[in-house]
Amino acid sequence: MTTYTARPIDPTVLKELRSADDAGRRMVPVLDEEGGAPLRCCLRRGEPGERIALVSYAPLRRWAAETGVEPGAYDEQGPVFVHAEECAGPTAGAGYPFADAHRTVRRYSAEGHILGGRLVETPDDETFRDAFDDPSVALVHVRAVEYGCFLYEVRRG
Repeated sequence: MTTYTARPIDPTVLKELRSADDAGRRMVPVLDEEGGAPLRCCLRRGEPGERIALVSYAPLRRWAAETGVEPGAYDEQGPVFVHAEECAGPTAGAGYPFADAHRTVRRYSAEGHILGGRLVETPDDETFRDAFDDPSVALVHVRAVEYGCFLYEVRRG
């Protein structure tokens, strides 16, 4: 049985985003006084008092650059929260993050084109097994329903 891994934003990409995000803006750190921000660097909610930043991130563009494809009109960029400084990353075996609300699961082909999406109550192994049952699906993005923000990526294999 295949298990799927929620992938945080890569540490090399995080370093770039902390310098200039995918919209070309400098990072502006803030103190997260209340906590609760969904941090894409470590795939957990922020704790009160942590220094975080809201940066613009283009996940499909980044993946396309890695794989040499052109996502065309499917190249989206949007806001994501990250720690303002390097962090330890996600805890191994922590399961699927941000599973406390309905999520949209978007499927993408190896060419970077969207193949469809699905609203799920809680992402789980079955969600990703269903998505990857289609051999043309190369990766999946999990997004928040309320704002459409990118939460994390799951890849085939």
